[in-house]
Amino acid sequence: MTRPPALADASRAPRLRELDLLRFIAVAAIVLHHFAGVRSTVWSGRDAQKVFPELAPVAHFGYLGVQLAFMISGFVILMAAWDRNAGDFAVARFVRIYPAYWFSVLLSFGLFLASGSAVPYKDGDGPLQRVLPNLTMLQDGMHVAPLEVVYWVLWVELHFYVLIALLARVGITYGRCVTFMVSWLLVGAYAKESGSSLLHTLFFPDTAPYFIAGMAFFLIYRFGSNIALWLIIAASWALSVHYLVNDISPLNAWEGVHEIVIPVVLSVLFALMALVALRKLTWLSWRGFTFLGAVAYPLYLMHETVARTIVKVFFPHPIIDRLTILPVITASVVVAGILVHLFVERPLQALMRPRLASAMAQIRRGGAPPTEEPPPAPPAQDDVDVRRPAQDSPPATVP
Repeated sequence: MTRPPALADASRAPRLRELDLLRFIAVAAIVLHHFAGVRSTVWSGRDAQKVFPELAPVAHFGYLGVQLAFMISGFVILMAAWDRNAGDFAVARFVRIYPAYWFSVLLSFGLFLASGSAVPYKDGDGPLQRVLPNLTMLQDGMHVAPLEVVYWVLWVELHFYVLIALLARVGITYGRCVTFMVSWLLVGAYAKESGSSLLHTLFFPDTAPYFIAGMAFFLIYRFGSNIALWLIIAASWALSVHYLVNDISPLNAWEGVHEIVIPVVLSVLFALMALVALRKLTWLSWRGFTFLGAVAYPLYLMHETVARTIVKVFFPHPIIDRLTILPVITASVVVAGILVHLFVERPLQALMRPRLASAMAQIRRGGAPPTEEPPPAPPAQDDVDVRRPAQDSPPATVP
């Protein structure tokens, strides 16, 4: 097994800015897809491919940014959970994902009240009936439609977080991770075979290969390469291509083209993650990539919300034509993402983190009050603010 070089001091180790950059690229591809590559809520039922035919051939496949985001999540969530218990992991995830999400939900509702801008609703349904369930992020589980279409990704991520939290509860080791990944691939295949909606809900086999591959890439990054991990990655690639090509959404289908483009693009995405795992992209060390990675999450949450409102108010317009509105909405959603990160996420995270950490400590004490001053909350080590880990001891034997 080839081991990566040891790092003497993990606390002063550089960040994985290459992952920050890839995260932003993934979200940028999704934004381009919604703005110029698919019939989305931004254009009030109009097909964006007909609004921007020049960009459509490329923008159409921007939805594959979701697959890259899932692989990155598999990598960084396992990294964030390593050496943590389930409670600390849950606190870190809650603080990371909810502040910007709450703001996004309230913004969507507020812009609907102000301008009538909203995603399509069924008869007798509307934003008001969806607000409270959506604030929990559990709306899909309640069979309540999301306030914004893009929230479906968060429900998939929550499934993954629960599985990792259960693994953290048992105790994360190298061997248990490998067993977990192989078992997940097999159970996912059984779920597809059986047609069981329960198994499909629990193990989401269509998207599991991306998370599993990301986890395997992290193990290669931290412990070094071995054939077992590459075989897991190869199986994940094969299954992801098969599932995506065969179960593609009618909105994303392009007969005679997507059957070729999807395998090629997924191969490129897996290759990029392999380069990260093998530490071949560490030269991507510009500090600005970290900020781009931090902005990516609020940008993803709000890009349709903000753009849809601008389009509804200003387009079509005798002066603002289609070539003007695209840079306007693009710049607007990027600025909105930056502002939410700076003035919503950061303050709320700083407010919530120590309080949730204190609550978790009291839960562990069985409700007893603290007997001494509680230690300061550990620094955030989530999928945005995470540093390169030091080399661990040799991996445990796979049970």
